[in-house]
Amino acid sequence: MRHIDVHTHLAPQILWKAFANGEDWHGMRHEVQGDLEFIVGNGKRILINSPKIRYTPEERLADMDAEGTDVQVVSIHTPLFPYHWETAAAIKASQEVNDEIAGMTKKWPDRFAGLATLPIGDVDAAIIELERAVEVLGLKGAELDMVVNGQNWDEPHFLPLFKAAEELDALLFFHPQPQDNIMAAERTLRYGIPNSVGVVLEDALLVATLIHSGVLDECPNLRVCVAHGGGGACFGMGRLDHGWQVRSEARAKILKPPSAYQKQIYYDFLTSSEAGLRFLIDSVGIDRVVIGSDWPFVGWDPSPGGWLEGLERLSQEEKEKISWRNLEALLGI
Repeated sequence: MRHIDVHTHLAPQILWKAFANGEDWHGMRHEVQGDLEFIVGNGKRILINSPKIRYTPEERLADMDAEGTDVQVVSIHTPLFPYHWETAAAIKASQEVNDEIAGMTKKWPDRFAGLATLPIGDVDAAIIELERAVEVLGLKGAELDMVVNGQNWDEPHFLPLFKAAEELDALLFFHPQPQDNIMAAERTLRYGIPNSVGVVLEDALLVATLIHSGVLDECPNLRVCVAHGGGGACFGMGRLDHGWQVRSEARAKILKPPSAYQKQIYYDFLTSSEAGLRFLIDSVGIDRVVIGSDWPFVGWDPSPGGWLEGLERLSQEEKEKISWRNLEALLGI
């Protein structure tokens, strides 16, 4: 069975080459402390917690072959989002990353597709770069954080970006940063909770915000995919609908209950349980679920596609749609 993976990360080779030459990359530098390595700068301290994040495209292809992944949709490692950087540096870094990803897709068009990084701190600049990424470089859309410098996506000044993405038929893939913007980290850093539970809280908030903002009414053909199965959003949809029924503020920008919009969104299958995936499929429909592995940060046994193929509560047709048919249709891969 063919396997297309929408959720795979990249730390660009241009960054590693700068480090190898003893240079920084737009203010980011390499630090080693004992057995630990970090990318440090611009207010961030990013742990390098998988050696694969260094991989060259050729090494990446070998790993894909080993796990049986036919196509990766590549996007930046999220702590490297340049949203809070000075605008000129954010634009330049985004262009460099997008050019590198586009180079991979041009050299290996049957193995890689790409999502752009955008300098979202300046919405006008982000729209210009999205247009370049899609129309000139041939990328399929962009990867976005759940918040932008403390602002949610329902702020009115973000609407032109959504409209531009809709016009371009660009996919917007939303993914939280693992070390920032995770509410759970404000409560505890123990037990790995900020990653295991925190990210799915962020996913659910993003889905609820997109729905209640009216963006999906304003842009009915907008293509959105949310990581980690949308977190707890679908499980909480009954509460969102009840809130819409009884609270006037929940009806301020949408005319239909929230559940009427959840099928306008795509979700990757990273629920980490068959029961969770089955619930997601039954909630949003099989046509809205795709493989998303979080390469290289999640260990799969035996592989993302192998895990899917081994599930007992999914039909063969459902497995094929998740594995490749849905993304092939969505992105023209």
